[in-house]
Amino acid sequence: MIASGQSARSSSSFDWSASRLGDPGQWPWPLRCAADLLFNLPLPALLVWGRDMTVLFNDAYGALSGPGCGKVPGGSVPPVMPPPLAAAGAELERAWDGEAALARARKLAFAGSPADASFDLHLTPVRGQDGAVAGVLCVLAPATQAAPAAEEAAAGPLRILVVEDNIDSQYLVCEMLRAFGHHADGVGHPDDALSHLAAGRYDVLFTDVSLPGMSGVELARKAVGDAPAMQVIFASGYGDTLLRHVEFPYLSLQKPYELDQLQQALDTVAAQKPPRT
Repeated sequence: MIASGQSARSSSSFDWSASRLGDPGQWPWPLRCAADLLFNLPLPALLVWGRDMTVLFNDAYGALSGPGCGKVPGGSVPPVMPPPLAAAGAELERAWDGEAALARARKLAFAGSPADASFDLHLTPVRGQDGAVAGVLCVLAPATQAAPAAEEAAAGPLRILVVEDNIDSQYLVCEMLRAFGHHADGVGHPDDALSHLAAGRYDVLFTDVSLPGMSGVELARKAVGDAPAMQVIFASGYGDTLLRHVEFPYLSLQKPYELDQLQQALDTVAAQKPPRT
C-alpha cells in the first residue's frame, strides 16, 4: 500500500487484495477511470461505487478525516456513512438520479479538524458502461459564500461538448467537467459533434485538434459560423503550431494539462459568457 501523502497516479498503484473490489484489472473501465481521476485530485474526495456504497477516497481525504478513516484508498462499505455523504443526503440522491449537485457550506466533523470546518460538496454522477449511474464522485472544497441569485442565474453551469476520439480521454475530460459543476456531452467523431451542435445549445466546444475525418480547427470554424457566441477550447499535443491561422477567438490547452489549467480556462470562458435569457 502506498503511504499516505504520496501521489498515486492510478488504481494499479495500490494493493487491493484486502478490499472487496479485487484486482483492478477486472474492474469495469468507468470505475478505473473514475478512480484514477479521484487519486489525482488535489482536493479531498470520495468515490461511491454501487448502491451498496463501496467507498474509495484519496490521500487528501484520508489526511483530513484522520486515522479513523482507515487505510488509503478504501474499497469497502463503511460501517457508518462518511460525514460528507451524511451531510449531503438530498444532493447525493440527486446525483444517483443523474444530476450534478452542489451542497454549499456544510459543516463536517472530522477528528483533528476544527469543529466548525465548512465545505462545499460537489457531487457528480459517474455512469457505467450501460449509461446508467454506477457511482457518485464527491469533492470537498473550502466553503464559499453563495452567489446572489441574480448572478448565479446569469452565470450558471456551462454546457460543453467534448470532442475526443480517444474514448478513455473523452470519459475523463467529461467527468472532470461534471466534477466542476458543468454539463458535458462527449463524442468521438466530428460528424457526431456537428449533429449534437445542430440539435442542442452549447456554450463551449472543447475539442482535440487532431480528429478523424476533419480537424478540430475546421470543426470549430463550422461551429462558430453557425453559432457566433460559441466559445472554443482546443486541446493539442502539438502546442499552437496548428492554430496559427485561426481567425476566431479561442483558448488552448497543451496536452497533458493540469486540473488547475482546465479550471482556469473554464473560469475565463464563464466570465465571457453572456447572461441566459
